[in-house]
Amino acid sequence: MCVIDAPYPIILKQLAKRLGRDLRKAGELQFLMRIRALKIRTFPRLWALPLMVLFTSWLNCALAQGAPPVPEEDTQMWHDVQAAVALSKEVDFNLFGTVRIGRDMTHLVDRRAGVGFTFRLGKYLTLTPGYVNIVMRPGERRKINENRLNFAASVRFPAGKFTISDRNLFERRMRFPLNSTRYRNRFQIEHDVKPNGVQLTLFVSDEVFYDWSADDWVRNRFSAGVSRRFNKHLTTDIYYMRQNDGRSRPGDLHVIGLTYRLRL
Repeated sequence: MCVIDAPYPIILKQLAKRLGRDLRKAGELQFLMRIRALKIRTFPRLWALPLMVLFTSWLNCALAQGAPPVPEEDTQMWHDVQAAVALSKEVDFNLFGTVRIGRDMTHLVDRRAGVGFTFRLGKYLTLTPGYVNIVMRPGERRKINENRLNFAASVRFPAGKFTISDRNLFERRMRFPLNSTRYRNRFQIEHDVKPNGVQLTLFVSDEVFYDWSADDWVRNRFSAGVSRRFNKHLTTDIYYMRQNDGRSRPGDLHVIGLTYRLRL
C-alpha cells in the first residue's frame, strides 16, 4: 500500500498544473489540425483561378486557329440612325445606333449603340462628348467587344458657296487584350445644289487616324455623298466610302452608307 505524506493542497495544485498542460497541448493540436484542414480546403481554390485563365486562353487560341482567316478587303453596307433631343438652344442629348453588314454584304459584322451630348459654343464651334458600345464579328467564330469614350471638337463655317468643317476627335478604346487611344481628323466640304427644285447638299470628306498604340497614322477614309433634308425633323445621307488600313482585318473597305438624322 502506498502512503502519501504530502498534504492535500499541494497534491491538488500539482494535479491542476498537469491538467492545464494537457489541456493546452490538446488545444494546440486541435488548432494545428484546423489550420492544416484550412490549407487543404483553400489550396485548390487558390489554384482554380489561374487554371481557369490558362484554360480559357488555350480555348480562345484553339478557336482562333480553327477559324478561317479574315480577308484584308471587304465590301460592306453601313446603316446609321442618329437622334438629337434639344435640351436648350445650345445643348442636345444624342442617341445613335449603327448596323454594319459585311463579308460582301452577307453577314452582320458590327453593331454599335451610344449616347452623348452636343454643346454649341457660338456660331462655329461644337463640342461633342460621348460613349459607344461596340460588338464586332469580323470573321467566323471571331467576336470583339469594345467600350469607347470619345470627345470631338468641330469647327464649321461658310466659305463662299461652300461650307467647310473640320472635326478633331479623340477616343479611348477599352477592349481585350489591349486598350488604346486614337486621334481622328476629318475635313469636309459641302455644296448646296437644287436640281429640278429638290434641295440637296453634296459633300466630300477625308479622315485620317493616328493610333498611339502603334505610334503611327494607321487609317484613311475618303467619302463622297449627297444629303437631303426632308423637313426639320429628318435628314438623310447616302454616300460611298473607301477605307485603307494595312493593320486591321479587314482593313481595306468599300462601303455604301445610309444615315438617318432625326431631330426631336
